[in-house]
Amino acid sequence: MRANRCSRGVGTVAIAVAAMGTISACGDGRGRGGVDAALQHADRPAAATVHERTDPSVQSFLETTLPQGPGGTVVAARDGRLLHCRGFGMADQEKKIPARCDTAYDIMSMTKQFTAAAIMKLEMMGKLRVTDPISTFLGPVPADKQGITLHHLLAHTAGLNDDESGDDYDPVSRDGMLDVALKSRLQSAPGAAFHYSNLGYSVLAAIIEKVSGVGYERFLARHLFAPSGMARTGYVLPRWDRDQVAVEYDEHGRPQGRPHEHPWAADGPYWFLRGNGGLLSTPRDMFRWHRALEGNKVLSGRAKRKMFKPHVSVGVRHGHKVHYGYGWVVIRAGGRHIVEHDGGNDWSFGEFARFTDPRVMVFWITNHAYRQGKWNLHEQNTELTFGIEERARD
Repeated sequence: MRANRCSRGVGTVAIAVAAMGTISACGDGRGRGGVDAALQHADRPAAATVHERTDPSVQSFLETTLPQGPGGTVVAARDGRLLHCRGFGMADQEKKIPARCDTAYDIMSMTKQFTAAAIMKLEMMGKLRVTDPISTFLGPVPADKQGITLHHLLAHTAGLNDDESGDDYDPVSRDGMLDVALKSRLQSAPGAAFHYSNLGYSVLAAIIEKVSGVGYERFLARHLFAPSGMARTGYVLPRWDRDQVAVEYDEHGRPQGRPHEHPWAADGPYWFLRGNGGLLSTPRDMFRWHRALEGNKVLSGRAKRKMFKPHVSVGVRHGHKVHYGYGWVVIRAGGRHIVEHDGGNDWSFGEFARFTDPRVMVFWITNHAYRQGKWNLHEQNTELTFGIEERARD
């Protein structure tokens, strides 16, 4: 079972967007200390007394919309200001640990935006160009793969077939994953069609390592997380306090453990998951990432324009065109610009959406998305996301 396969589809909000009437440079970051300075306090558990910011309108909406039972956290921000960051339910039902703003969750396919941002950062550093063919970094590739560029991998148009890869927890190395990707049969010629591919983002993670000379997580920590103030995001570099990380629960309410307690390598998940999913982060850190994307400290304006550009059509939903950028779904609906990405597995689900005019950010995540015969928070994504956005906007 691919229990942690990181997306149940591309942009749940995007697909149902019209259903709601409200439609809505290159340094190491923190000075000379770099990533190590950024992480020197990461082994300290988040204080239980940290204020849980509450917006009354958002909270009232959640109390009448969320079912009783699941745990999770909701974040809402407007114009760079945090309005709401508060948990609901339990992060660990057995130990009665409540979900909080600083609970760490598996962010699943939302990991892809960090992989895409790392490629943008390497382009800013002059180390690569998104138009480069993958053979520039991987050496000789089969004839049918010679036309694949970094752009194709970023926009899911390389034609790679995820069905020919293995389970997220298969103990496959970086080279083993690359061997599978290069030997797989393409679904379509490079650039010809959109095929959502977790495997493609694992290939990008391998290229990040080959170009930078450091591990994938360490590159992200040094160049993305540290300058954004995100000390509680990563695979294994943060020294996680076990009780800070949410337990995941299946549709029968049975605990499935914490994300990093499943079979992983010493430096993070194996390579059918690395780069496309599996990062742990706190909702407060995801707000910090949103703030970083609003400025130019981490990524230049040019890099962000590339990342949020509607590169390939995903389809038309209810009269609205839905596209994929680099690690983000891009929507124009009702005169508004929205970039978003969800993430889901057999147990958890989350959504990260950023709206313009006004600038509103919504992030919500749950460690118990499905309960047989009782709730399915995946199916409530549109209702929850746009309901939170409307209250943050108004």
